[in-house]
Amino acid sequence: MIDVNQLRRGTSFIQGNDLYKVLEYSHNKPGRGKATIRVTVRNVRTGANVQMTFNSGDRVEDVRLEKRQVQYLYDDGRFYVFMDNTTYEQTFVNHSLMDDHKMYLVENMDLELLFYETEVVDFILPQSMDFEVVEAENAIAGDTATGATKEVITQTGLKVKTPLFVNIGDRIRVNTSEGTYITRV
Repeated sequence: MIDVNQLRRGTSFIQGNDLYKVLEYSHNKPGRGKATIRVTVRNVRTGANVQMTFNSGDRVEDVRLEKRQVQYLYDDGRFYVFMDNTTYEQTFVNHSLMDDHKMYLVENMDLELLFYETEVVDFILPQSMDFEVVEAENAIAGDTATGATKEVITQTGLKVKTPLFVNIGDRIRVNTSEGTYITRV
């Protein structure tokens, strides 16, 4: 059991029979009375986002997750298929778990899956990834003095704001936590 004051972004816990992952955390201390902790959580099994409010001093059951290094193989239409790098077992992950980050999935890439018992509950992408630009707007002469940006589309469909000098065929490095351009590779 952990105190609700220890709930931070990315922490997983069990409430009732449901497994939750903290997306946002805020601590509110009014002038009088107990502090309240408000968290926005995602139900890992259903994918639903819920807001919960706790009083300071409340406790929830924390969860220990096991990390496994895997390689992304393909999308079969219903599941994303991964292969464990040590046992070569295939793991099928429901689309709802990775929908927000599906544009970062490139065949044969390595990432970590987090397991609770035998169930995949979360994933960890690399900090940055390289993508090939397949669509880019044309830069207009004279716009360079303003530090202007343009939107490009990568081979996975990811849309990224980049400097004007990035063209079709270039490889760019993207920060996966923010979805922002880092550099041209």
